[in-house]
Amino acid sequence: MAKPWFVYILHCSDDSLYTGITTNIERRLLEHNQGGVKSAKYTRNRLPVKMVHHEQCQCRSSATKREMAIKKLTKKKKLQLIAAS
Repeated sequence: MAKPWFVYILHCSDDSLYTGITTNIERRLLEHNQGGVKSAKYTRNRLPVKMVHHEQCQCRSSATKREMAIKKLTKKKKLQLIAAS
């Protein structure tokens, strides 16, 4: 059976939100907060970050589609999604 993929939302220190995908949410959060080459450029100057939402998906394709859908939401809608989880 394939590893599940996760879509996640991070809350950054400047009050912005970052959305991404991974197969290991604990490792990915650590990579973001270390600020090294494995972190996203967007989060490097917005540390620390906190994971505020995640969803499990069946495969990378569905995770990517969900990531794109979340990225298209307004910040208000993203905050509603976070509050509902």
